[in-house]
Amino acid sequence: MEPADYTGVIISPTQYLCTMEMGRDDVNVVCSYGKISVWFGRTVPATVIWKVLTCISNVDKLAVHEKEITCSFDDITLYESYGFVLISYAKFKRGYRATFNVPFLSNNALIYLADSIFKELREKNVLIDIYWTGDYANIMRLYQELGTIEQWKLKNITYKDESRSTSNF
Repeated sequence: MEPADYTGVIISPTQYLCTMEMGRDDVNVVCSYGKISVWFGRTVPATVIWKVLTCISNVDKLAVHEKEITCSFDDITLYESYGFVLISYAKFKRGYRATFNVPFLSNNALIYLADSIFKELREKNVLIDIYWTGDYANIMRLYQELGTIEQWKLKNITYKDESRSTSNF
């Protein structure tokens, strides 16, 4: 089997992939077999936030993001109506601290997640972790899906054997 070639960086299908880093100046995605870490910079457009989240959903509908929210007790059911799944809650100083899973299977949950990321970006950069069951094939599919975003590029590939690290910088 020939290695895949993405923007001049050779991706070997015969080596154990540790991480693949990709993105553009205002968003960075690091994929491994159990987790996707996504960094959104303050200047990223809402359309790109939505595109990143839907691309992940297209590859793995079972992916989830765990989100902690401080809210009133009544707001817990509001978040559930957005498609969030309540994991736990506890009384906190200013209300309740609730932990939700945001399932990528639910478009409503993704819409609200994208909106909350966009609102958070008014104050600071945002880093979210998404848990998935991605393997080599899913990481390649995700790279292809995300490659449709303007100025998207492969930044770095790390193999299990650290001596075989490839970079596109």
